[in-house]
Amino acid sequence: MSPLHVAHPDGEAKFWLTPTVHLATSTGLTSRQLADAQRVVTNHLKEIQDAWHHHFGG
Repeated sequence: MSPLHVAHPDGEAKFWLTPTVHLATSTGLTSRQLADAQRVVTNHLKEIQDAWHHHFGG
């Protein structure tokens, strides 16, 4: 599975989803913004994975 890209008016981040959700890179975001983004990704991980599999197959 490819990394997940998160866009924000202040910057952006990329998270790896496996084996656990973790930050790959970020630009312009504060540590609090990154923590909030990671929490959202973690809380919606199943939905994200299901959508990825539906779109790309597998």
